[in-house]
Amino acid sequence: MRIAIFSDTYVPEINGVARTLKRYTDYLEKQGIEYRLFVPESSTPVPAVPQVQRLTSIPFLLYPECRLALPNPLHIKQSLDEFKPTLIHIATPFNLGLYGIHYGKKHHIPMIASYHTHFDDYLEYYHLSFFEKWIWKYMNWFHRSFVKVYVPSQSTKEKLLSKNIHDEIELWGRGVNHQIYSPTKRSSVFFKEKFQIHEKNILLYVGRIAPEKDIHIVLETFHSLPEHIKKETHLVIVGDGPLFRLLSDKQHSNITWTGFMEGEQLAQIYASSDLFLFPSPTETFGNVVLEALSSGLPIIGANAGGVQHLVNNGVTGFLCEPKNIEEFVQQTSLLLENPSLRSKFSIEAREFAQTLSWNEIFAQLIESFGDVLKRKKRISA
Repeated sequence: MRIAIFSDTYVPEINGVARTLKRYTDYLEKQGIEYRLFVPESSTPVPAVPQVQRLTSIPFLLYPECRLALPNPLHIKQSLDEFKPTLIHIATPFNLGLYGIHYGKKHHIPMIASYHTHFDDYLEYYHLSFFEKWIWKYMNWFHRSFVKVYVPSQSTKEKLLSKNIHDEIELWGRGVNHQIYSPTKRSSVFFKEKFQIHEKNILLYVGRIAPEKDIHIVLETFHSLPEHIKKETHLVIVGDGPLFRLLSDKQHSNITWTGFMEGEQLAQIYASSDLFLFPSPTETFGNVVLEALSSGLPIIGANAGGVQHLVNNGVTGFLCEPKNIEEFVQQTSLLLENPSLRSKFSIEAREFAQTLSWNEIFAQLIESFGDVLKRKKRISA
């Protein structure tokens, strides 16, 4: 098995897709499975890696920190001709994905796709809803050539089936590093020493500071808490994105904007917090929710998208109607005022997260890839 992968994001970019693909390529290396990854060049200099080919790119209009590749077809063709892939994996519907499809069709190589982002859900947040019809027409055409399409959650699968995107859609879930994201990292003095935070309760959001994450719901929920709860609660917002400067420049007491955090510091932030607030309704999965659960954090999330499959309502947290401030405030207040219930949810959250193992998830994915290749051999015979 030799896999050629086409994506518009990869580390050091900071998003769930990039981090998942890095986990994926790390697993391929450990298993001795050869791959070539074609991605846009990063705005951050990174060491060259033979398996990863970074291509000239430009900033994406809606997301300047994300980049679109300007592929050199001759260069990619030469690289693929030398590599001789037996399987092509397309992780982007943009121009790199189009080139991957072109090459796969021309050389009769089986192709699979992974679907990562609900672009149609984003349109409303950027006042571009009139494009929705055309996006689904394009996505329908784009996915015709694949043997299988992989999605991160059941709701994503149901959505694509309802749009007739493909007949064969499989779940490719996500895992979490239980050692890094662990309740054992909790420190009662971490926020006091690191950020000079002295309030009793820490309410946490981790993710992109962007419109489609409903970041305004985080802020409105906090500001709408009953005064006696709010005065002993501190909201910590971790992440970067297009709205970061605009929102973080507004000074509010009891709110700390940390910017982007990773590694041990992020693990300590999760574990040392008391409650995770994540109202985004546009997730195909929700990697940060799983990291929070693994850290022993109860979740207040939107009953939508991938998040609804990660939170067991009334057991590991509460699911709220998307954008319903009153419900978010009610459930947040309930857990902030009830430490014994939080503790019970925390134990259940950790136990659930431990059932999701990256190794098992990738092993199932590679087994499914093997099925695709066997099917190709049967057809060829």
